Amino acid sequence: MRRGGVQLGQHFLVDDNLLEVIGGLAELDTADVVLEIGAGLGALTRYLAEHVAHVHAVELDRGLRTALEAVVGEGNVSLRFEDALAVDPRSFEPAPTKLVSNLPYSVATPVVLESLDRLPTVELWCVMVQREVADRFFARSSTKAYGAVSVLVQLVTRRTAFRPVSRTVFRPPPHVDSALVAFRRTGLPDDYQAVKRLVVAAFSHRRKTLANSLALAGHTRRDDAAAALEAVGLRPDVRAQMLAPPQYLELARLL
Repeated sequence: MRRGGVQLGQHFLVDDNLLEVIGGLAELDTADVVLEIGAGLGALTRYLAEHVAHVHAVELDRGLRTALEAVVGEGNVSLRFEDALAVDPRSFEPAPTKLVSNLPYSVATPVVLESLDRLPTVELWCVMVQREVADRFFARSSTKAYGAVSVLVQLVTRRTAFRPVSRTVFRPPPHVDSALVAFRRTGLPDDYQAVKRLVVAAFSHRRKTLANSLALAGHTRRDDAAAALEAVGLRPDVRAQMLAPPQYLELARLL
């Protein structure tokens, strides 16, 4: 990621009214331990610290250290200046129970995807992301927005809230629309890593048939993929975007 403020995909929250909205959608409780990725200037960090037991605030830009430390003080906030995608999830103590963040656009999708299995103690997410990313998380099969991200998020969680957000609540204002989306863990499928590899391979060649995409990605032979598809009642020429998330679980078991 490039360094420095908006270059990191960060647009800082400047509307305090939105903090109350986030708190409501995140169902904040005084016993919560919250992980915040992209603490920025600390507006959300400070709000979280006032409402929960502990906040793990992760920020990549060390140039924001002075501003962040002035906002949060000592208290119940652990500040870490690291790349969120490189942090060992086992190093968070106490373990986070919720992920609540105004996510930098550049890392929003990988942060959410990695947290599904690498942060098993997280039970609820409430994240600010680009509107198109929020739509993608819970897109329906056979739609343009539906992809590997949609399948994986929906296999592990269910959406509890969605709210479009005006560009005027940020400084600098972004050039894209944003949205708050909240979702709660429903469970992690058995052998999730195998399912994840299958889903990623399935969408790696979106314009190909699913059997061909899996073969081209080196996941399995085309004939084996076609046979597995027929075994679950699907045509061998079906495309990845036609399968609903539960069908990927069936396919993974067969392959």
